[in-house]
Amino acid sequence: MVAASVSAPIAAVTAADTDSDRVHPKTFIADSAITTKIKTKLATDHITSLGHIHVDTDKDGVAWLSGTACTQEAINNAVAMARATENVKAVQSDIRVKTDD
Repeated sequence: MVAASVSAPIAAVTAADTDSDRVHPKTFIADSAITTKIKTKLATDHITSLGHIHVDTDKDGVAWLSGTACTQEAINNAVAMARATENVKAVQSDIRVKTDD
């Protein structure tokens, strides 16, 4: 009886802690694969060394780019590479040109 009363709150918390990525592991893997492909392209072209670009992909295949780059050209190249990546449906960019502080 003591064990049941101790484990019941844990079970309730676990049941309430749902995340779409954990519920649908195939979606999470596909999103991660797209993100990895984009990051690899950016690293290969050294765009990530020109700034700090973060990449995330949602379950609908939308790539979200954020962070900073040294030039608008680098931003344009990063967006173009993301768009050209297999399974990317759209690209949303919030990359800003880095200004000297």
